[in-house]
Amino acid sequence: MNCLLLLLGAALFFGASSDLSTFSSLYDALADPKLAGKVASPVLSTLFAVALLASGQNATITGTLTGQVVMEGFIRLRLPLWLRRVVTRIVTVIPVVVITIVYGGSSAALEELLIWSQVFLCVALPISMVPLVYFTSSPRIMGPRFAIPRWAAWCGWVVAVVLTVLNLNLIFEILSGNA
Repeated sequence: MNCLLLLLGAALFFGASSDLSTFSSLYDALADPKLAGKVASPVLSTLFAVALLASGQNATITGTLTGQVVMEGFIRLRLPLWLRRVVTRIVTVIPVVVITIVYGGSSAALEELLIWSQVFLCVALPISMVPLVYFTSSPRIMGPRFAIPRWAAWCGWVVAVVLTVLNLNLIFEILSGNA
């Protein structure tokens, strides 16, 4: 979904002279025939918003399922399904609510929060691959039948290291002003 949104934006707005660096400006541009051409419409803007919502829900569901597996499998913490969902949702929503209240609902502050959350994910996700590859490749932890083969473990290690190095390099470039 994210890749599709990125490709749509690149194809539709390549060479546009307008600043389209925020989601609200993209939403408005998709309804503006001067920027989006003949395909521009309020329906397209709404579909863009729905696609962003679907992408966010996908990430939330993935995080919830991951948390469930970790809680039940490794920590042996068993909670009723409804309680697990409530706790997970509250933990994920609290930072957004706090930022929204502190900054008075400023869309610029929420855009900034979104950008910094992506920077955090840029580092956290590749690094989280390290324990994932370690655990799934260990016959002692997974059992000999369910442990991934050596070639898959090596591929996992290579991907984790390459993504971590690339993402750290990107962050250093952003912080130093070279990006």
